[in-house]
Amino acid sequence: MPNKFNAERRHHIPTMQFKVTNWATYEAGLRRRGSLTLWITEGAIDAWIAAPRSTPGRQATYSDSAIQTCLMLRTAFKLPPRKAEGLMTSLVELIGWELAVPDHTTVSRREIKLPSIARAALPHGPLHVVIDSTGLKIYGAGQWLADKHGRRAPRQYRKLHLAVDADSGQIVAVTLTGQDVDDPSQVAPLIEQIPGEIEQVTADGAYDGEPTYATIAARSADISVAIPPRATSTIPPDPGMDASRRDVHVHTAAALGRLGWQEVTGYGRRALVETTMGRYKALIGSRLRARHDAGRHTEAAVGAVVLNRMLAAGRPNSVRIVREAA
Repeated sequence: MPNKFNAERRHHIPTMQFKVTNWATYEAGLRRRGSLTLWITEGAIDAWIAAPRSTPGRQATYSDSAIQTCLMLRTAFKLPPRKAEGLMTSLVELIGWELAVPDHTTVSRREIKLPSIARAALPHGPLHVVIDSTGLKIYGAGQWLADKHGRRAPRQYRKLHLAVDADSGQIVAVTLTGQDVDDPSQVAPLIEQIPGEIEQVTADGAYDGEPTYATIAARSADISVAIPPRATSTIPPDPGMDASRRDVHVHTAAALGRLGWQEVTGYGRRALVETTMGRYKALIGSRLRARHDAGRHTEAAVGAVVLNRMLAAGRPNSVRIVREAA
């Protein structure tokens, strides 16, 4: 209703249109996403058997790489644990590999104890990191329970925090927290996962505050920060040489306006992390299947690796169509 109330007097802005310039390559990449050889690599097969233990305890049969391969296969094709086990077993039998396939209970148990998830190499050069968070549903009672008992339980979810490279679109860092954890507290854990050089950090207004600037400055004083200040921020009279970065942003936004500040700082690229979160929920899913937080952390990290591999297989090159003035 509010958007249509003054429709006759509003400026009718046409919707932007885009075209894909590398459609043949992108279409081949979409087909490759369904190839099993994309998810089961030769390196994973070579490291399938666990290395001998150097500490007391039972010798593991499968390596962490083997467990991660099974988790990636299950995540990429959105399969239940038993179906993923059957797919992996049939693939081993068809190809003729002399390998034992971990059953679904072993994969679920090892998922909780995986020390880390192997990721692809980061893009070269200084990174423009874009940070944001989104909510993921967790396993719990469904709508039928509320309809049956007439009482709706509080919704429970987990927050997925992503750091995305603005140039390549790859997820370079990921954390998973509870629903009550604020976004600025995850800036440090995210940038700690990025070993390379960072050129700029961009985030929305939820990250505004001196603690966020201090966290980024502790990593490197040369990192540019593009976070919109709150509308209620006090405008400094005349920021001098000792003014903080946030005060400079407040003064710039007041002098140039919000749109002018966005153009100067390159804040418009923050929309790329929104695209990544939409891609994550569309391709990986909007619900976490694991029932324990340790398994949910692993599931979120595996989802980021799967999404990066899908993007590396084929990414559209969209170019905006410029309309000619009438």
